[in-house]
Amino acid sequence: MQQIQILYPLFAMAALTFYITIRLARVRMRAVIQHGLQATYFKYNQGGEPPEFMLRTEQHYVNLFELPVLFYVVCLLAYVTSSVDLLTVLLAWLFVGSRCLHTYIHIRLNKLLKRRRIFIFSTFVLIALWCELFIRLMLK
Repeated sequence: MQQIQILYPLFAMAALTFYITIRLARVRMRAVIQHGLQATYFKYNQGGEPPEFMLRTEQHYVNLFELPVLFYVVCLLAYVTSSVDLLTVLLAWLFVGSRCLHTYIHIRLNKLLKRRRIFIFSTFVLIALWCELFIRLMLK
């Protein structure tokens, strides 16, 4: 297995983050233009009643800088320690796929129970990724 294979899920996760970043800018503009939110609201994120769709996108944007940070770290550690194998890459793609599904559920459907389940699943995938790397390093 080529070590570089672990970097492709990183690019995919970054692309998801960039997509939500662009979406956030668009929904904020929509909130101001179509829903009457004052632009001054964004100075301190207070002083108005932002629409629910904007709050959901903002919350999801913040989510992308929480658990996924550990994903970036474990993938980079696997890469720099030459510890990438098929299982590592599969787990990395499974994490990215589950985070994409989490994004869809959160942004489009906002079904809390479904969102919670996929979040828990992605967390366990990430834990498995860390455990797999730890074991590979211990066996070196």
